[in-house]
Amino acid sequence: MAEPVPPTRSRIPGSGLAKGLAVTLRTMTKKTVTEQYPDVQPDLPPRSRGVIGLFEENCTVCMLCARECPDWCIYIDSHKETIPAAAPGGRERSRNVLDRFAIDFSLCMYCGICIEVCPFDALFWSPEFEYAETDIRDLTHERDKLREWMWTVPAPPALDPGAEEPKELAAARKTADKLAAQRQTEATEVTEATETAVRPGSPAEPHADEQARAAERPTRPMGESRQQTDQPRQEGRE
Repeated sequence: MAEPVPPTRSRIPGSGLAKGLAVTLRTMTKKTVTEQYPDVQPDLPPRSRGVIGLFEENCTVCMLCARECPDWCIYIDSHKETIPAAAPGGRERSRNVLDRFAIDFSLCMYCGICIEVCPFDALFWSPEFEYAETDIRDLTHERDKLREWMWTVPAPPALDPGAEEPKELAAARKTADKLAAQRQTEATEVTEATETAVRPGSPAEPHADEQARAAERPTRPMGESRQQTDQPRQEGRE
């Protein structure tokens, strides 16, 4: 047996129109806010994604960013350079030297994977977004252009006061404290050794009696042998 259909409420004619007019009247009474762009720059969130900046000094040409990019829009060229040994008998080393680092922003989808996987903090987000070009080929930014975007990268946010200290800072602080304690111990040992040497009666300083005896002891002329010195004494005895 079919269930009975509940009765539908009868709608007042023109209720939909009244609701629409109410929304219109409510919006008309509010104050309008117009962004005067481009004369006034908008206030962007601190973590907004505009363009990617390159800090070339930190790049080690590890190629992680280019391999992990899902759009393959990062182009890197490099060559190996031999570093001579720092000490005689040492071994020569080789390092990668960056020749080209470019990002094609016509293909980039701003996922941020390249910035997250960079192990040496060479890539950063910049909030700048005004880099439109009339030619699509100009959207490929070389490393000189990427370096210019670094000047617009905001400072990192302050750490949480209750957060744990980073391991790098803790290790550096521990090493500095150890070196300071070692230097203080060496300075204390030098001070104690100096005080012991200057203290009267110490082995390093002769007694007053020995100093007096040394002053009364006749000095032997230089170049005179012991036999010549004892000869007058024997003649006097005879």
